[in-house]
Amino acid sequence: MATKEEEMDDVEEELDEEESSLTNPDVVTKYKTAAEIANFALAEIIKQAVPEKKIADICVFGDKLMNDKIAEVYKTGKVEKGIAFPTTISVNNCAGHFSPLQGDAAALAEGDVVKVDLGVQIDGFISVCAHTFICQHPNPASPPAPISGRKADVICAAHYAAECAHRLIKPGKKNTDVTEIIKKVAEQFKVNPLEGVLSHQMKRYVIDGNKSIINKETLEHKVDEFEFQENEVYAVDIVMSTGDGKAKELETRTTIYKRAVDQNYLLKMQASRYVLNEINKNFPTFPFSVRALEEKRGKLGITELLKHDLLHPYPVLYEKNGEYVAQFKFTVLVLPTQTQRLNQFTLPFVQSEHKIQDKVIEEVLAMGTKRAKKNKKKKTKTEGEKKEGEKKEGEKKSGEKMDTTS
Repeated sequence: MATKEEEMDDVEEELDEEESSLTNPDVVTKYKTAAEIANFALAEIIKQAVPEKKIADICVFGDKLMNDKIAEVYKTGKVEKGIAFPTTISVNNCAGHFSPLQGDAAALAEGDVVKVDLGVQIDGFISVCAHTFICQHPNPASPPAPISGRKADVICAAHYAAECAHRLIKPGKKNTDVTEIIKKVAEQFKVNPLEGVLSHQMKRYVIDGNKSIINKETLEHKVDEFEFQENEVYAVDIVMSTGDGKAKELETRTTIYKRAVDQNYLLKMQASRYVLNEINKNFPTFPFSVRALEEKRGKLGITELLKHDLLHPYPVLYEKNGEYVAQFKFTVLVLPTQTQRLNQFTLPFVQSEHKIQDKVIEEVLAMGTKRAKKNKKKKTKTEGEKKEGEKKEGEKKSGEKMDTTS
């Protein structure tokens, strides 16, 4: 038998779940507010991403823009808010997480395949997004010709796989359905889904929940099968490659980390203790960039934290030289009447020589993202309830007769 304290804990847990659920209109509003800021920041970053511009400068611009916009919302009350994922700009065969520090000379070039990835959280409710485009000098007088070749193939594959995933994330469908359609789309455009990429369920303050959709299943990379449910939230991350789909670390320095909340250690270096205090205070559950710390002590302190497993690194990953990687990431709310996508941007002007000729893919793309509202089923009465109802009805009629004859 449960004690009074255990019963109270259960009640509090149920209340917390209700406060964090999409059934609460305030929660939906916070997700959408986070998405509006993330969308605005990403759109402005795309404008800045022109040839010869330093990537480090654009990342600083993106983070500042997010912080400035975040400061304008929910000014009253104690609402935690901030960057849920710092600005990263990964180019061509770089698969992700490239977010260099000030002083890094890496710059964009004409024709680069550019991937921007970032995220915002309002009161712990997260919207993350990523978009792929081609870096080009703006020339309104002469619109550019469509990009073709392998760049176009990989971007088209990532786009159509994302569209299919959006339609399949709904009650009654499974995560394996999404993985299978990603594979089918990749085959149509002669590219490969990138291994090791996961689309996670998100919850309040949790950017990488236990339920996940794998971009490409292999013997080494598998996830448990599950069915999507109403009122869930997912960060859908689709990454395609013109190579063999196997990205690896090179010598590029990691600059993005996340606190390993289940690990603790009494650090010896003063710089390390400073860094850990800053992380615990400002980024207790979300990924952050070393840029957000005091850089000199940040670089020094991170080393000891990593040595004792206090941080999860987000290493910079690369496909083979000469290959291209494309990414589209967006947040979806699985509402009772629709699966609502919170992030979408203008597609780059590309034209692949390949076309979708698979009927299964065509059927998925033809699906809507809205669903009919469920009607509540009327409760079927038992035989006893029917007799009781008949008895009461008889008594009522008898009473009505008495009233008319008195």
